Amino acid sequence: MDVRILKSSFAVVERRAEHAVKYFYSHLFWHNPGLRELFPSSAEDMERQRDRLFAALTHVVTHLESGTLVPYLRDLGRDHRKFLVGPEHYAAVGTSLIAALAQTSGDAWTPAVEKAWYEAYQVIADTMTAGAADSDEPPWWDAEVVRHLQYGEDIGVLTLAPRTPLAYRPGQYVSVSSARVPTTWRTYSLANAPRPDGTVDLHVSRIDGGRLSTALVRDVLPGEVLRLGAPGGRLTLRREDRPLTLIAAGTGWAPVRALLEELLQHPPDHDVRLFVVARDAAHLYDRPLIDRHAAACRWLGVTYITPAPGQHRNQATDRLATALGNRALWREQDVYLSGPALFVEETSHVLRELGARPDRLFHDAVPVTGSQRPRPLGFGEWFLHRPAPHWHNPSARDPRG
Repeated sequence: MDVRILKSSFAVVERRAEHAVKYFYSHLFWHNPGLRELFPSSAEDMERQRDRLFAALTHVVTHLESGTLVPYLRDLGRDHRKFLVGPEHYAAVGTSLIAALAQTSGDAWTPAVEKAWYEAYQVIADTMTAGAADSDEPPWWDAEVVRHLQYGEDIGVLTLAPRTPLAYRPGQYVSVSSARVPTTWRTYSLANAPRPDGTVDLHVSRIDGGRLSTALVRDVLPGEVLRLGAPGGRLTLRREDRPLTLIAAGTGWAPVRALLEELLQHPPDHDVRLFVVARDAAHLYDRPLIDRHAAACRWLGVTYITPAPGQHRNQATDRLATALGNRALWREQDVYLSGPALFVEETSHVLRELGARPDRLFHDAVPVTGSQRPRPLGFGEWFLHRPAPHWHNPSARDPRG
């Protein structure tokens, strides 16, 4: 792939991201009307779908020279099986993508640029197709809701029993779909280490306007069946002989809780520091459990971070930065971060300034989407304009509700 041409070409496209993505879907559905039923029916969910498309495309272009691109594309291909995507769909998508890029680029679309994108898309499609074909896992797992707990108006903890075994590592996430909101999938972290009975917990924070998160928190009942996509993510313990720091914000606590359960099963020989950040004290919904762990484990130190009474919830970010600054030896630490995308970004920056090594800061990549802003900033706004932090969302790789 001609990386130089692709990156310079994409720089032109991203300035008109909203137009490019709208054109792509219009072209795709006009020429392939049968594909429309594979996508969300509501306008709001389609807006988020467009955000995710541009986020994925940006990720690919940004990582063209990275060794992580091929695993990312293979995982993406494996995951897309839950959308009933087959090899025949890649040609249609490629045709519409090239058409959208050409239309958006204007005079910058030259024969050399067109050739570079055709070749790049062929590599992308082949890698995703191979990832799907090589997987011996089902496209999704049916899982019955066996327990539903609600904390306040906006947080739900669901215990699910997959009908076939779901193999995963603590810290990973799955995408979730409900018949209450057809064709809509959102990503949530698994909040426990594997159990003998195979059940898994999801911690769901309701997002204003989020149809699926609202259904999961307020409407879904025991006995209903959800669909789970293949586990993904790399927020998993490396088990190095080094001190650990775990930092969780909001329901980003879910994967950190799973990591902590793994540590409890195999206690470390070094100290573990846990920072739990919440928008207010009421949202420390798992504090009794954390306090029990802290009392039972000499190696575990816990710090809770909330805004001062009457202060804006974003003050918690400043309080966390101060608390981190009061600690030393960051260069010797492995640090695991989980929370909203901007929280992870800002906290990573603080830690690097304190001396933490970038190769020892572990978190999943979560693109900042436009769901935190009103329109009409456009579908590329997550890249062009940073929205304000949203403390309610899981790290879950997906601040989309």
